[in-house]
Amino acid sequence: MRNSAHESQAEGLHTRFMTSDDLAKVWALETELFPVDAWPLSMFVDELALTDTRDYWVVEDADRIVAYCGLMCVLPLADVQTIAVIPEYEGRGIGTHLLRTMIARAIDQSATDLLLEVRADNPRAQGLYERHGFEVIHRRPRYYRDGVDAVIMRKVLIPSA
Repeated sequence: MRNSAHESQAEGLHTRFMTSDDLAKVWALETELFPVDAWPLSMFVDELALTDTRDYWVVEDADRIVAYCGLMCVLPLADVQTIAVIPEYEGRGIGTHLLRTMIARAIDQSATDLLLEVRADNPRAQGLYERHGFEVIHRRPRYYRDGVDAVIMRKVLIPSA
């Protein structure tokens, strides 16, 4: 059962489930951080409405959102929908905290595997995922709007017999 009061800490920051009240701030960050590949605001609205299969979190420093992420879980698979940390907060373990939060949620939901797409030109993110047990399973040529490939990665959560 999803608990809207979910709280945990990353480097002393406050982590909680994203609400519709956060959408304007999250979307402003989305367009700043991913100018080529930003989701439209309507996609965030739609994703938040899918409470049976989606969980989104924000990380706050006081009242400022400094990171966010989202997970889709349609059994037997889970998928990292998005993960973002503003540049001045990178290197503080927030991305690791959010990734671990999504891994734990996927396990709680009994997903067998957790998948994600990452830009081929983002070795820092790929390294984060590899450190948490993700392996490259595929490459989608020219997946992103600017022609960059997507690297598809998977973490096995429940090994097959």
